[in-house]
Amino acid sequence: MTVNGHWVHDLSKFVPLLPHTETIGVRYYGLAYVLGFVGAAWLLQRYAKHARSLIPAAEVVDFLFVIMIGVFLGGRLGWFILYHPEMLVKDPLSFFRVWEGGMASHGGFIGVAVAITLYARKRAIPFLHVSDLIVSAAPFGLLLGRIANFINGELWGTISNAPWAIIFPESDVGSPVSMIAPRHPSQLYEAALEGFMLFSYMQWRFWKSDTPLRRPGQLSGEFLLVYAAARMVCEQFREPDADLIMGLSRGTFYSVFLIVAGLAILAFSRRSKPITAAANASPGRCSTGP
Repeated sequence: MTVNGHWVHDLSKFVPLLPHTETIGVRYYGLAYVLGFVGAAWLLQRYAKHARSLIPAAEVVDFLFVIMIGVFLGGRLGWFILYHPEMLVKDPLSFFRVWEGGMASHGGFIGVAVAITLYARKRAIPFLHVSDLIVSAAPFGLLLGRIANFINGELWGTISNAPWAIIFPESDVGSPVSMIAPRHPSQLYEAALEGFMLFSYMQWRFWKSDTPLRRPGQLSGEFLLVYAAARMVCEQFREPDADLIMGLSRGTFYSVFLIVAGLAILAFSRRSKPITAAANASPGRCSTGP
């Protein structure tokens, strides 16, 4: 349906042909996470097969299970602490109502960093090498997640009269559709920049150079910088999630810290030792250059 030349968002949050109620069922958002981890598993298997990873193919599933916990706890806690801290005080149990949504990518990054630290320490594999593997695959999950945001009709953009602007009924609940202003589909902008563009860049860097093995941490630093830049661009078209900080949306403000972290990792990577003999590395051991 279109109103005043703009499409009215009316997509279902649930995967069709599967049983669901108004609140419970298989959601596209959950499916996006599943497919994101499946894609990451496939890539990590390929990395191991082509001797570009110290994580054996047999350990990929166990490794991703640790990462999955980091993503969920970090993303969930990040959404509450960074955007809605009052909810943890007023309604602590809302943390467990995952079907209501609420994940923060910045919090997810922190959760993944903690998970990588624990895994790398236990398996005696360089942290920066493991982080390079993850950042090369992560944008695929970001791409699917942003598409799911669009299907859910959430995280919409600012008001716009652009021909491609979309009317999101949930942006002004209770008002007639004809009175609701169209908005930028900022979720799709993020899917294009934070997802597809970043994924293409990271895969190009991973396969077309020896950087992942020669200079561990280089890809991780580049990922943080490019993601932060893409997020800042998209934030210009996205309705702020919460009150501004120093005149900046929270997404932009928190991205500044990603830039600082990215620059620090790039500087540290210059002193990191090259990874060698990835094909022959056994579980719990790694080999680095002199």
